[in-house]
Amino acid sequence: MPQYYRYSEDRSRSLNQKKKRRKVWRNRILAALAGLAMVVGLFFGVRTAYRGIRGWVNSVMGETETQENTQPGQSAEAGTQETAPEETENNAKMHEAELAEASRLAASYDYDGAVAYIQSLPGYADEPALMQAIQDYLNLKTTLVKADITQVYHVFFHSLVVDTELAFYKAPQSEIDGYNQVMTTVDEFNAMLQQMYDRGFVLVKLHDMAYKDADGKLVKGSIMLPEGKKPFVLSVDDVSYYAYMTGDGFASKIVLDENNFPTCEMVQRDGSVTTGDFDVVPILEKFVEQHPDFSYKGAKGCLALTGYEGIMGYRTAPKYGDPSNSEYKPEYASLNWEEEKAGAAKVAARLKELGWEFASHSWGHVNMTNADLDWISTDMRKWMEQVDPLLGGGTDIMIFAFGADIGSWRNYTEENEKFVYLKSLGFTYFCNVDAYNIPWVQFNSTQGYLRQGRVNLDGYEMYYRADKLEVFFDVETVFDKSRPLPVPKY
Repeated sequence: MPQYYRYSEDRSRSLNQKKKRRKVWRNRILAALAGLAMVVGLFFGVRTAYRGIRGWVNSVMGETETQENTQPGQSAEAGTQETAPEETENNAKMHEAELAEASRLAASYDYDGAVAYIQSLPGYADEPALMQAIQDYLNLKTTLVKADITQVYHVFFHSLVVDTELAFYKAPQSEIDGYNQVMTTVDEFNAMLQQMYDRGFVLVKLHDMAYKDADGKLVKGSIMLPEGKKPFVLSVDDVSYYAYMTGDGFASKIVLDENNFPTCEMVQRDGSVTTGDFDVVPILEKFVEQHPDFSYKGAKGCLALTGYEGIMGYRTAPKYGDPSNSEYKPEYASLNWEEEKAGAAKVAARLKELGWEFASHSWGHVNMTNADLDWISTDMRKWMEQVDPLLGGGTDIMIFAFGADIGSWRNYTEENEKFVYLKSLGFTYFCNVDAYNIPWVQFNSTQGYLRQGRVNLDGYEMYYRADKLEVFFDVETVFDKSRPLPVPKY
């Protein structure tokens, strides 16, 4: 054999041996480091770690490996990317409506409600987006803190002034002073809501503050809110739209619009009747719709009703439908009394669905501090017979007319016959007026009641006690400059 071929054969054999030895060492290194990859894989993924080690060995040994498991048109690097976020995003699009409903509940701090809603959906556990939403809501729930119910504020209003020229300058002189003192204008109310929202106030119900457990015992509620939020109750007195106010620049009735949401009728200067956001109910409804975090679990306000003319602008009192009533007038014959009652009941039921509460303001706007028990019982029998049924029955909130309480600041006891009587009718929550102690709450589990002081956000308080209201808003920027000054004193 020629020397050249012998040399080539020896050289080839030598190279093959070197390759075999290199391959043996490469495989040994791979085997050893693959064990380490098993541990590393606990944190980074076995497959990814092994590929990294394999690539490093190949580079050291001077060899290249063909990338595996690569989809057509896709790089090996792209093939290792996580697809879970994209899958979750696509899954979220599939459940957009369900997630929106859960988000609506969560926006008002009802994380339990949001989770329960998702868990009511068939197959929710197999849907990544739904499971992620549940985890997010559970995490947010851990950030909430329990509010001290003795520090819950309570503010109240009367009917809002829509047309300030009519109310403050063209109404009968006998009424102008009262309107200026105890009413709030629409502009003032809007400004108050915005500033209170900006300062972290959140609407709650009286029934959020305390409730009766399965044994009928009154216990403190658990109001859970983010740190720094300030719970408050809002109420409105005399939501009856009395006849004497017609034409003076106020709403005249609460009605339901074509979407079954509350709005208000108002008699305009030319005598025509229009609907719009003319009072607390529709204005607050829309504000909460735009700012759901202003309401704890859908809470709105509490409407205090008398009954001697009717409720919410409906003429439901017997004098409007009973010709034998001593106060009946011939012009009432044009009213359909049964329709008036049915209309009031329909609106009340819808307002309850939307988170509103109702309270007795006595039937005849009675000063219960001065009235004796006979007078109170006669009046309340009328309220229980004529008003409570229209509200669905079971009204348990008493908002005292004139803020006139049935006792001093001390706890009610069984010796207080007025308290015992009202409690026998089912009343559990009692609200007076206290513009000095803000807030003021008295909880008594032994006697089974909650008592709360309210502060009136009206012309009188803003003009004479602005410092007391600064916790809620900046009075100077809220005060309506159209008011005649000075605001009359009581």
